[in-house]
Amino acid sequence: MEKQAFLDDVAAKNPAQSEFLQAVHEVVESVWDVYQSNPRFKEAKILERMVEPERVLMFRVPWTNDKGEVQVNRGYRIEFNSAIGPYKGGLRFHPSVTLSILKFLGFEQIFKNSLTTLPMGGGKGGSDFNPKGKSDNEIMRFCQSFMSELFRHIGPNTDVPAGDIGVGGREVGYLYGMYKKLRNEFTGVLTGKGLNWGGSLIRPEATGFGTVYFADEMLKTKNESFAGKTVAISGFGNVAWGAVQKVNELGGKVVTLSGPDGYIYDEDGISGDKIDYMLEMRASNRDVVEDYAEEYDVPFYEGRHPWEVKCDIALPCATENELNEKDAQNLVDNGCLCVTEGANMPCTPEAIKILQRNKILYAPGKAANAGGVATSGLEMSQNSLRFNWSREEVDEKLHQIMKNIHEQCVRYGKDGDYVDYVKGANVAGFMKVANAMLDQGVV
Repeated sequence: MEKQAFLDDVAAKNPAQSEFLQAVHEVVESVWDVYQSNPRFKEAKILERMVEPERVLMFRVPWTNDKGEVQVNRGYRIEFNSAIGPYKGGLRFHPSVTLSILKFLGFEQIFKNSLTTLPMGGGKGGSDFNPKGKSDNEIMRFCQSFMSELFRHIGPNTDVPAGDIGVGGREVGYLYGMYKKLRNEFTGVLTGKGLNWGGSLIRPEATGFGTVYFADEMLKTKNESFAGKTVAISGFGNVAWGAVQKVNELGGKVVTLSGPDGYIYDEDGISGDKIDYMLEMRASNRDVVEDYAEEYDVPFYEGRHPWEVKCDIALPCATENELNEKDAQNLVDNGCLCVTEGANMPCTPEAIKILQRNKILYAPGKAANAGGVATSGLEMSQNSLRFNWSREEVDEKLHQIMKNIHEQCVRYGKDGDYVDYVKGANVAGFMKVANAMLDQGVV
């Protein structure tokens, strides 16, 4: 089968799933030559099987609000690939959640988890439930209803969900409490748990830390570093919060944060108590970044993206397809050296082409933001050992994992003096999973 025929077939089987098809297209473009050159992969139809989830779970989630009114949401779990370990991936609670978005995230998770070298398969789940504006009791009732169906499909050796957008420590706690009650067991089935009942140190910051560690390795290939560099960051959640901390630690200056409402520009840099204020913003349940502008008397640009700001390094840490063709051209024109994805697929395909055509250092989320799931894997290990590592030990292990991922990307993506991190990440992740699938037969 030719590449375009393969992509057309996937599109025909998955109509109106644009995010999923975008993710498949990117991977297929990168791995097709490797796939075609290996007769055993082709004979076993590895790629055809890889783009099909092993299991798609969809269920209703009824719950009662504080007024006593019955509400109904839709719940999902995509158990995509278990060739190298139990399904692993977050739960997202957000009105934008659809089957397409969760399939895209689950498909990306296969390769991201493979790159960590930890024994984790790929999965994703969530609901179109919106926790914004809900009381703690409403969120608890929703989480308990959600878990009353999900519990029968997950387990420490089967599927280990984590948090994602809309699912933080509070939600993980409610979900875990219900799981424990229904299964009558205390196991490491969810990650992102509270520190006093099985969680790992630096897990909330880990995705942001890992993104900065990866970007630092990229910069080293050009004999550069974060020291003295101006950094633009989008988002203001856990990923952005972790990234801001680590950029400051490495000597850089973060000047932007963003939300659905626009972005702020802080010329003096986001450090000290300003980083602490990011946590207050998250706790407020207000999905706006303008609060920061009012608190620190800095400019706020309504409805605009931070990528118009002159910066040396850009870290998109918000959501999918947030950095478009125009944004990419702005970064190029302003002399940006490096764009490293802290979110999942935040750059559009058109933006990526511009960045790569101009030889800007660019890394996709499946490699650069793998620090979150890597630390979830470390949490799973600690749970299995009934033992906790120190903050320094976890950070050191995370740093080494990100270095290892970077090395794999360079190995498969180096093209002369430029590294195609998209190709490198996709091929490296694909090879491990493909060989495991081959070893295990047609299942």
